[in-house]
Amino acid sequence: MTVDAAGDRQDPPAERPRAADAALEPALNPLQRLIQQRLRERGWSYGEVAKRGGLPRSTLYTLATTRNLTRPPRPATIDALAVGLDVPVSAVRAAAAESTGLHYYDDGPAGPEQPGNQERDLLIASIDELTPDERRHVAALVESLRNRVSQEPTDR
Repeated sequence: MTVDAAGDRQDPPAERPRAADAALEPALNPLQRLIQQRLRERGWSYGEVAKRGGLPRSTLYTLATTRNLTRPPRPATIDALAVGLDVPVSAVRAAAAESTGLHYYDDGPAGPEQPGNQERDLLIASIDELTPDERRHVAALVESLRNRVSQEPTDR
């Protein structure tokens, strides 16, 4: 850390995302894009976001710089990242899933009126146990099931 003339502490220049990095943005995965966008919008450093969310800075840095995630972050990490970035948990969850080749559909907060919550929780919890190839197969199956349901005739 450095101290400027006003006595404010600042992270070293390497700590803040550079404008040149914005030009590389299409090569970023969705989670990287979300993190970089929020850092630019708010003028935050990795350290500031990590502190806000209660995450180790190294975890945030790894998520922000790893192009090919093999598995989504743990639910507690996703929750902390959402707090640190000041975005909804569903946005971080969706970006993290998509970054690993999954598609996450969040229809809203779960409640007692939604009977399928146990199955949803099981699917989400099992993500870490699947290989990237298995996750792609599961995502393809879910996508085909969703497409089939949307194409069924409704005049029964």
